[in-house]
Amino acid sequence: MTRISHIPDAAERLVQFIRKFAGDNHYAKVVVGLSGGVDSSLSAALGALALSPANVLGVIMPYRSSSAASELDALTVADKLGIATEKVDITPMIDSYFGSREISPLRRGNKAARERMAILFDIASRDSRLVLGTSNKTEICLGYATWYGDAACSLNPLGGLYKREVWDMARLLELPEQVIAKTPTADLWPGQTDEGELGISYQLADKVLYAIVEEGERSAAKLRALGVDDKTLQMVIDRINRFAFKRSLPAVDLLDGQPIPKSILLS
Repeated sequence: MTRISHIPDAAERLVQFIRKFAGDNHYAKVVVGLSGGVDSSLSAALGALALSPANVLGVIMPYRSSSAASELDALTVADKLGIATEKVDITPMIDSYFGSREISPLRRGNKAARERMAILFDIASRDSRLVLGTSNKTEICLGYATWYGDAACSLNPLGGLYKREVWDMARLLELPEQVIAKTPTADLWPGQTDEGELGISYQLADKVLYAIVEEGERSAAKLRALGVDDKTLQMVIDRINRFAFKRSLPAVDLLDGQPIPKSILLS
């Protein structure tokens, strides 16, 4: 399913991507939020291959309602990869902000995601590191990420991989099977699962998204033939359209001026 020949080639290309980006920007180390899930585990593994395990820090940031099993899985991955970890409990930050108010799980979860990313960027500044992202292409297409939360990073090695490819690459790199096989969850509240919240399995979402994004399919009939019903297909289309803003930098009116160049070379 990968756009280049096969998963091993994709893994090597992503290792080189991390190494080149870090070198071009004069960094030797990275930090990643290690949740115990397959996405953050794969991102950490690619970082370790690119820059050596000694230059990768995994930060575990539980909230009081987070699963204890997730933290154990994160530690198992760190031990497997040989990377250091640091733990920051975000409970005091979240609870002091919301106080005793009744808050929806989604709002609390978004606040937690942004708190975690703020911590990662602070640690990155402290240690002169880049922040590795962990959002895969399926999530990016569906807008299933917190804007300026888990969607924020310095570079994202997983952004070109659909979820099925993440699982395939994780097995290639021999990450713990317990992490690969577990039910995907952002662990934002007890019982929360990615597929339950989205209303579609990753397997089906990947088939539909691949047809739409990679093959340019626009026929509703042909997309339905992949095994998706009308309601779910419309949900996928709506999410792609609705959350397009999450895939772009903030909108700016240039007032007839020119965009800022990416780099300047004087003659």
